Amino acid sequence: MNVPENVISTNGFAIRTDRVSRHYKMGDALIRAVDQISLEVQTGEFLALLGASGSGKSTLLNLIAGLDRPSSGAILAQGRDLAGMSSEELASHRNQTIGIVFQSFQLLPRMTLEENVELPLRLAEVPRGERPERVREALDRVGLGARVKHRPPELSGGEQQRAAIARALVNRPMILLADEPTGNLDTKTGEEIMGLIAAIHRPPSGAGRTIVMVTHERALAERFADRIVTLSDGAISREERLR
Repeated sequence: MNVPENVISTNGFAIRTDRVSRHYKMGDALIRAVDQISLEVQTGEFLALLGASGSGKSTLLNLIAGLDRPSSGAILAQGRDLAGMSSEELASHRNQTIGIVFQSFQLLPRMTLEENVELPLRLAEVPRGERPERVREALDRVGLGARVKHRPPELSGGEQQRAAIARALVNRPMILLADEPTGNLDTKTGEEIMGLIAAIHRPPSGAGRTIVMVTHERALAERFADRIVTLSDGAISREERLR
C-alpha cells in the first residue's frame, strides 16, 4: 500500500501541533491570535478548549480543521501534515477525516435535512446508491429520523444543531471538532446536545471518536471532557486532566 508522503507517525495521537502560530496584521499592530502552541490530543480523547473571547481557541480549532493555515509550525491530524497539503488535499482531508460542528449550524435553509446531510457525501463522491442509508443512519443517530423532509427553518435550534451533528458524522470521521456547539441554545437544549456529543465520544458499543470542543462554559467542559486546555492571549495558560 502506498503511504502519502505527508503521513508522519504520531504514536497514538490523533492531533498534534508543534509550535504552531497564526499571526496577522491589523494596521501597524501584529495580532498573535495563536502563538507557539504545542499540543497533543490522544486518539479517542475528549478535549475542551476554554478561554475568554479573543484568547485564540476558535483560531486554533480552525487551524486543526484545516480551515486556516498557520503562519508557522506544524499541525498533524491522523498522522498527516496539514501544512504540506494543497487546498484540494485539505478539502478532501476535511471531508474524509474530520467532522465539524459550528455554533451557527450553517445548514442550507432551502434544502431538506436529508439534502443537507447528504451534501458531504456528494462532495466526497460517495456512490449515489450508498448515500440514502448513510444519511438515514446519521439522522437516526441524532434522533431526527422522522424529520428528513423538513427544512431548517421548520426546526427548533436544538434540532438544527442535531442536524448539523448528523452532517458532521455522515462521512464517519475519526475526529469531531465542535466550536461552541451549545452557544446558541438554551441551557436544557445545550445539555441535550452535550449528551449527544458524549455518546458519540463513548458509544455503548464500537469505537468512539476523538473530540475537540471549544466552549466558554467551564461546567460543561468539566462534566463531559477528559481534559481541559485553557488559552489566554493565543497561548496555553493551563492544562487539567479530568479523567
